Amino acid sequence: MIKVLFFAHLQEEIGRGEMELDNADIPVRNLKSYLQEKYNLSRMDQVMVAINEEYAVDDDEIKDGDVVAFIPPVSGG
Repeated sequence: MIKVLFFAHLQEEIGRGEMELDNADIPVRNLKSYLQEKYNLSRMDQVMVAINEEYAVDDDEIKDGDVVAFIPPVSGG
């Protein structure tokens, strides 16, 4: 099981800030695709991903027990 955290517009689109999923031992790109399809998410191609507080890329593997955070780009000043 993995813990998934959502921030900014993703949190609004999904309706919550975190969830637990059984989607372990998959690459980041597969989890992004799964979430995009299941929750009809927009702009997942622009989202930064962190696994256990370390930035990750689409090819990185998500393991059982990991915490995965999806962080959209933020503007402001």
